[in-house]
Amino acid sequence: MTSQEKQSVQIITADPSGIGLFGLAIVTLVASSQKLGLTTGLSYVIPWAIFLGAIAQIFAAVQDAKHNNTFGMTAFGAYGFFWLGVASSWLMKMGAFGPILAADIDGKQLGFAFLGYLIFTLFMTIGAMETNKVLFIIFVLIDFLFLGLTLDAFGVAPHVFHTMAAYAEMSIAIVSLYGCGASVLNAHFGRRFLPIGAPFGIFK
Repeated sequence: MTSQEKQSVQIITADPSGIGLFGLAIVTLVASSQKLGLTTGLSYVIPWAIFLGAIAQIFAAVQDAKHNNTFGMTAFGAYGFFWLGVASSWLMKMGAFGPILAADIDGKQLGFAFLGYLIFTLFMTIGAMETNKVLFIIFVLIDFLFLGLTLDAFGVAPHVFHTMAAYAEMSIAIVSLYGCGASVLNAHFGRRFLPIGAPFGIFK
């Protein structure tokens, strides 16, 4: 082989959407149960936030990067790190990092973080329109989740917006479980076993 010749090697990796959506589904299912009053406390929510909400989605982000999928990498990565931040905030509030940090909490700072994620999710929702309709529905529900979390954190009609966030989060879990199933079974059977809906085709 001369210095002018190049050899290309293609490395095939599995689509990480299934594990990423599964992580999102489980953490939102557990977290929404607490928001809706079906369960109490945050102690048992935290492990699922760390291992499913964070690690599973960050793993999916790394794998999507190998696919050169900027959209998937950014989405899974951003929401994975979100759950790490949320879990750390809950631990801080519960005093796990000591009384000084627990005593110096201002919930409005979380409100600004939620606001940033709301803006992020809004433009990611536009991108989701050109992936599939299941993913688009998930992003719309995440928009409602962050809208509710933001206004609740800023003290705007907290009962109304906390409830809206809770139902949006539970809906995210349900649709994400379907999306996970579709991702795995469609790839496994090599055909459209579960429909996910074609892209809208507006921007492409």
